[in-house]
Amino acid sequence: MLGLYRSSVIGSAKALVNTSRGSRGRGSVGAFRSIFIDSESTPNPHSMKFLPGSEVLPEMAGTGMFFQKKEVRDMMKSPLASNLFKVDGVKGVFLGRDFITVTKTTDQTWQVLKPQLFSVILDFLSEGKPAVLMDSEMPVSDTEILDTDSEVVATVKELLETRIRPAVQEDGGDIYYEGFDDITGTVYLRLAGSCVGCPSSSATLRGGVENMLMHYVPEVKQIEEVAPHEEDDDNTDAPTMEFKPNVS
Repeated sequence: MLGLYRSSVIGSAKALVNTSRGSRGRGSVGAFRSIFIDSESTPNPHSMKFLPGSEVLPEMAGTGMFFQKKEVRDMMKSPLASNLFKVDGVKGVFLGRDFITVTKTTDQTWQVLKPQLFSVILDFLSEGKPAVLMDSEMPVSDTEILDTDSEVVATVKELLETRIRPAVQEDGGDIYYEGFDDITGTVYLRLAGSCVGCPSSSATLRGGVENMLMHYVPEVKQIEEVAPHEEDDDNTDAPTMEFKPNVS
């Protein structure tokens, strides 16, 4: 990699990459392209959002994929996630359409981790490799409306995809539809990315997501969070991830 520049102070990294293929002879300049990666903090102090300015997850792979370090089999579906997990202190990786969210363990600091993560992401992107292996079994999108879905389920999925998910992904997280109980009126949802580990995420679900779903879908009486796999450490000092839906 040529012309490499990284900065953890301003939260960005840039690289000039030679994209020419094969030998072009001595003195040949070749073709170059610039890769610029920005980073943003999230409401969860243990999660950081990285934005490479280009597609990360192809559309056919869904809106997001969440990986945890202990899930070795799932990690193999993503060469990028596997590389990020080699950095000591990384415990979760979420791949969105155009961003990467990394969640660290509580004993690590971003001051130490960010330069390493910038390096891994830049090196990976400069090689032009896909973030996920598309020959792996790709799951059907959780919000894809199926022929067997009732009108209630279809409406819930549409609200999640068009109104709720974009707001959640702005903070480096995601929310997945897991099911609906038409007897109790319960919608089951699962959080991912920076949303995982926020102690106030349940309050956010009740005050934001639940209110929106109940407003537009009278059949919905409540929502229930499906817990992710347990982690060895907890993020008890994480602040609220605020979600303010527009229900007008």
